[in-house]
Amino acid sequence: MQVIQRQIPYVNIGIQTSLYKEEVLAEIEKVLESGMYILGERVARFESDFAKLCGTKYAVGVNNGTDALFLVMRGLGIGPGDEVIVPPNSFLASASSIALIGATPVFVDVRGDYNLDPEKIEKAITPHTKAIAPVHLTGRPADMAPIMAIAEKHNLYVIEDCAQAVGATYQGQPVGSFGIAGGFSLHPLKNLNAVGDGGMITTNDDRLYEYLLKARNHGLKNRDECEFWSYNSRLDSIQAAILQVKLKYLDQWNNRRREIAAKYQQRIGNYVWVPQDGPGMKSVYHTFIIQTDRRNELMSFLKENGVDSKVHYPISIHLQEAAAYLGYKRGDFPVAERQMDTILSLPVFPELLDEEVNYICDTIERFFHS
Repeated sequence: MQVIQRQIPYVNIGIQTSLYKEEVLAEIEKVLESGMYILGERVARFESDFAKLCGTKYAVGVNNGTDALFLVMRGLGIGPGDEVIVPPNSFLASASSIALIGATPVFVDVRGDYNLDPEKIEKAITPHTKAIAPVHLTGRPADMAPIMAIAEKHNLYVIEDCAQAVGATYQGQPVGSFGIAGGFSLHPLKNLNAVGDGGMITTNDDRLYEYLLKARNHGLKNRDECEFWSYNSRLDSIQAAILQVKLKYLDQWNNRRREIAAKYQQRIGNYVWVPQDGPGMKSVYHTFIIQTDRRNELMSFLKENGVDSKVHYPISIHLQEAAAYLGYKRGDFPVAERQMDTILSLPVFPELLDEEVNYICDTIERFFHS
């Protein structure tokens, strides 16, 4: 039987936008009529609902996920001479936010699930270590129980990088509620996505919350008085209004991602390594990353058959030119480096049809049978 070739993109933001276009446009119109375009009531409402989602007292809207991490560390007094432990296989911002604050990123290798390996953390702790920054990569929660225990033992902050994991839970508790703060990205490619940039910080700490309200807005304590020099990292009201609409559908979208992941797990688990939820973990599959020694061949075969795929990420942070001054080299983090050469991200956006998922699985099966 002749296989009918399809064209399946890795992501298709336009589909989601079109499905909720009228609802989103109605909220944008309300913002336009209000004349309140930065911060204000719309941002405050979204912050309140986001805090409820994450099970925290507070949420603070900022301009992007990098600013979220940066401002948290600044608020905790982390800076030059300090070290922050972070995995090497994440997006650059997980480490660049540490470097930009003047501190030193200290990389620790990961487990097979792409997340920080708790068994390797203590060896990296020095008198200069101030925080551990686990990344809930791919939408799968890091193993927070041992990480929190290590942090408590050594009196360290835990700053969660939740950029890819909004809605994920660990032992029934939402990510972003374990450490002193969590930083979220609301970039257009994320599970909860703005139409532009956006970010969120969650915390239960009263002092940090009060600091962040000022730190995102030039250090102003009111319209006329500046308490300290700071940055302009405010969430726009239009983005908050759009996100408020989309927040209603987040569980639906995340559940669909989990359905697609389950189909992949069932269909192609005999051919490639596929991710699975760990005990007590609920992943939201921002990415569905398989592993195979034939990654490049498979990626080319998928492309020839109309399926777009990506690699997240082909060069680990410790091997980037920007990180050369830290002195790391290939071989320092064997698990992350092995993954770097074998990982492949398959389409997993919630509007993907079952027949498209089946076609992707069929194509992968044909590759390994050929």
